[in-house]
Amino acid sequence: MHFTYYPQGTCSTEIAFDMDGQGIIRNVQYTKGCNGNLKAVSRLVEGLHYQEIIRKCRGIFCGSKGTSCSDQLSWAVELAWQKMQLENQA
Repeated sequence: MHFTYYPQGTCSTEIAFDMDGQGIIRNVQYTKGCNGNLKAVSRLVEGLHYQEIIRKCRGIFCGSKGTSCSDQLSWAVELAWQKMQLENQA
């Protein structure tokens, strides 16, 4: 399933990705932000389970922002998983 998330408090304005029914993340794409770093993050999380992304990325801050593009990705994948679970229950 394809998801789009609009991060708060970061230079990136959008995170798009696919998640399968097992919670595996693919095709992460950021809009705006630090292009090179975000390409690296996208490649590094490719094929990971959403819980692994949360474990590795949650709590990473960019300067004094209190969040970062990778931290926001952790929130995005968690919300996506919750949404998939709710849709499966309906």
